[in-house]
This record gives sequence, structure tokens and C-alpha cells, in this order.
Amino acid sequence: MTKKHKIEAVLYHLFVCLFGLLMIYPVLWMISGSLKNNTEILNGGMNLIPPAWRVENFANGWKGFGGISFATFFSNSFFVAAVSTLATVLSSACVAYAFSRVKYKGRNIWFTAMICTMMIPTQIILVPQYIIYNKLGFVGTYLPLILPHFFGQAFFIYQMMQFGSGIPRDLDEAAIIDGCSKYTIFTKIFLPLLKPSIVTTIIIQFYWKWDDFMSPMIYLSKPKMYTASVAIKNFADSTSTTDYGAMFAMSTLSLIPVFLIFLFFNRYLVEGISTSGIKG
Repeated sequence: MTKKHKIEAVLYHLFVCLFGLLMIYPVLWMISGSLKNNTEILNGGMNLIPPAWRVENFANGWKGFGGISFATFFSNSFFVAAVSTLATVLSSACVAYAFSRVKYKGRNIWFTAMICTMMIPTQIILVPQYIIYNKLGFVGTYLPLILPHFFGQAFFIYQMMQFGSGIPRDLDEAAIIDGCSKYTIFTKIFLPLLKPSIVTTIIIQFYWKWDDFMSPMIYLSKPKMYTASVAIKNFADSTSTTDYGAMFAMSTLSLIPVFLIFLFFNRYLVEGISTSGIKG
């Protein structure tokens, strides 16, 4: 490697490190704030090193509020995120298979209608959805947060269709010759080969539902049913002193499930992408 190339490599890695630090700085500041008191947080500026490690913020935050500990809020979030993710994977895979591998009348019309739903902002359908769920008696339950995911999500359906288009149709034809039904082709061929796309769906959907704030805020009325995102917001009290240390402590803990999900499934995602090519 020449001197010029070495200098370019050093500058490149220096730029990447500085840019990466800039991207994760807010997270580092939050973690640092979880070990400070209110005065140190509000007057500490951009300093990331706590004057004293106040680990009691985690204990105070874990107590929650109203006699409800944060263990309840975390379990609520995990239930909603896990069920929604499972429902999204199964329903989106079924719809993707129907659109990409099954021929039926009106398929293009239904596909166009599905794509159009991706162009509609969530805020536009928020009021009609609330009215429908209220008339059905679903408001105040987890059903409005979970039920829509049992009918497929347009983004993930399209993603699975794009990945599924790379699966040779010769496999379907060979399976039909062997007497397999469309259900068998879906469960034994299409779904297993869809693994990289499914892993991507799990990572993104779980993160979206775990991080969701607006829907639980609108549909949940009982504090005992709050998810972690809504519960963390309740640490900010406009009528009294806000415990920022406890708020940041619980925000830091709320990152752990998402980080573990990504850490666990990322290996399968990389393996799936690197081995997804089908050799003849």
C-alpha cells in the first residue's frame, strides 16, 4: 500500500468514526443522563461523564407510578410487539404468496389497491379507525394495536413479493408434478426460502411496535395496560418536578429488547442473504 493510499485509508476511517459518534451521541447522552440527577442533566451541557454514578435512578424508575412497576409496562410492550410481529409475518407471507405465485381473477386490481394504501398517511385514517374500533367496543383493549396486523402489512407484503420473485418457479412446478397442493408449496418451499425476508420483517416490525407511542396513547385508557413508551412519557409531569434521571434510566432499559432482537436475528439475516442464491 502506497503512502497516499494509507493516508486515504486513515482519513476514511477517521471520517466514519466521527460520523458514527455523531449518530450515536444522543443515545450516549441518554445513557449518561440515566446516571445523573436533574441538576446535572439540565446544567451539564454535552458532558457525557456523570460526576457521580447515580444508579438509584434505575431503582426509582423501575418502581413506576400509581403502584404499577415498570415490569408491567415492559411485559405489555413485549406482548403487543411479539403478537403483532408474529401476525405480520404470517399474514404478509400468505398475501405475498397469493400475489406472486397464485393466478386468479382481479389479482392486479387487488395488488394496486394494496400499493395505494402505502401512500395514505396514518394520520388520515386515524379518526375513522378510532370510530370503528369504538363502535366495536375495542377501545381500551389491545385489539386496536394487534388486530390490523393479522391482515397483512403492505410494506412487508411488497418486500416479501420482491424477495420471492427470485425463487425459481420450477420448484413450484416440480412440486405440483409430485402431487403437492398450493398449501404444501407455501409451507414447504416458499416460506422456508423466504427466511431472509422474514427475518428482516421481524426486526423492523418488532422495533416499530415496541417504539410505537401514538396508538397506545389513543386506544389505552387504563394505566395498568400502558406500554413502555407511554409509561416513560408519564415521568414528565408539567404540574410538578420531572424525574429526568428515572425517565432516562427506563428509556435506556427500553433499548435492550430491541437491541437483543437485532443482535440475535442479524446473524440469520446475514447468513440468509449470503446463502439465498439457489444453485442449479
